[in-house]
Formats: sequence, C-alpha cells, structure tokens
Amino acid sequence: MRHTTMIAITALALVLAGCAGSKSGSVYSRDEARRVQTIKTGVVESVRQVKLEGTKTPIGTAGGAVVGGIAGNQVGGGAGQAIATVLGAIVGGIAGAAAEEGITRKDGVEITVKLDSGPLVAVVQEADEVFQPGEKVRLIESGGTTRVSH
Repeated sequence: MRHTTMIAITALALVLAGCAGSKSGSVYSRDEARRVQTIKTGVVESVRQVKLEGTKTPIGTAGGAVVGGIAGNQVGGGAGQAIATVLGAIVGGIAGAAAEEGITRKDGVEITVKLDSGPLVAVVQEADEVFQPGEKVRLIESGGTTRVSH
C-alpha cells in the first residue's frame, strides 16, 4: 500500500503543478493571440511586492481525500478501520486543498503608473520582470486584461 500512497501523492503534485496558471506580463493565453491590443504609456510611480494567491480547485481537495483515505484505511480493523478511513479522507481533503493553494501561490508586484494622459493606475502581475520608479513603461490592454511591459 505504501507504493499506492506514493503514486497518489506524486500524481497529485503533478496535477497541481499543471493547474497553476500564469499571471505573468509575458505569458498570453491562446485566446489572446491575434487580438488588437491598446497601448498606453506612462512612468512607474511605485512598485510594491505582493503575493498572488494560489488556485483553489476541487482537484487538491479530492486528491488529498484519496491519499488521506488510503492512509486511514491502513489503521486498525473493522469499525475502527472504517472510521479511520473516513477521518483520513476528511483530513486529507483539507490538507490537499491547503497544499494546492500553497504550491500554486506566486510572488507578484503591484506597479503604480502615472499615465502620460494623466490618470494614476495600478496593475498587479507576477514578479517575473523588474520595474523601477521613474522608469518609462507601456500598459498593454486587451479584453479586460492589462499588462505592464518595458
């Protein structure tokens, strides 16, 4: 049964890693390709480090429940084993949900930009590019999504 548990944990980790979507300013979805984008320019006023919360899908909960149920099933026998299996599934589900959120959490930046046209705006995206106050940047807008780019 230990092999089964390890296989389930490995599968869960791979699935969770695959569910992690990108909020990078450099990553586009397939649906965003070949769309007209509006460009605005401005100057970075400030940059603040933030955290982008991880995903919260049923996959983490279900995967954790399966692993917890398998682990709980290894305890005792008869009615005690059944109770341990149920408790293991519940605790595993809670742990799986927390693990999914933690694994998919990312570092981000909140970039406040004074647009050349006057307004002050802020955009949050993954921290995969470095922005400095005073730096000239472009804001790329398309379909409700805005990115900050050099």
